[in-house]
Amino acid sequence: MLTMEEIRELIRLLDDSTLTELELEFEDGKVRLAKRAEVVSYAVPQVAMPVAQAAPAPATQPAPPTANAATAAVEDPALHVITSPMVGTFYRAPAPDAPPFVDVGSQVGPKTVVCIIEAMKLMNEIEAEVSGEIVEVLAENGQLVEYGQPLFKVRRT
Repeated sequence: MLTMEEIRELIRLLDDSTLTELELEFEDGKVRLAKRAEVVSYAVPQVAMPVAQAAPAPATQPAPPTANAATAAVEDPALHVITSPMVGTFYRAPAPDAPPFVDVGSQVGPKTVVCIIEAMKLMNEIEAEVSGEIVEVLAENGQLVEYGQPLFKVRRT
């Protein structure tokens, strides 16, 4: 497993290179770095803290969280799901004492900031990408979110 310092060094190396993507696989997980519009995104496997004997992994893995959101979007084509572009901490507001960027019922445009995802002490503003109305908030403030995890549902207008 890589340390945070090793991950930071990989990010620095990728940032200074002409590469646009780097993926490394290990026995206990993988790290994927990709350059996108001057933002480096990454995925770090979660580490389970050993409490007792670990149960063997099930033979089949459940569908990733984006599968349910994708299914919902197919069922209702007017529905758009805003997903997390990276692993990080989800924040609904710009500061702890500030009101949320959006709530259920808020009207948004493609450039409307709907939340912040903190990754590696960088605050990344996430935009709605579409015009419409927020119909559901799918993540809790302060929650760790994964790459591709659904954050909001927007009914397009």
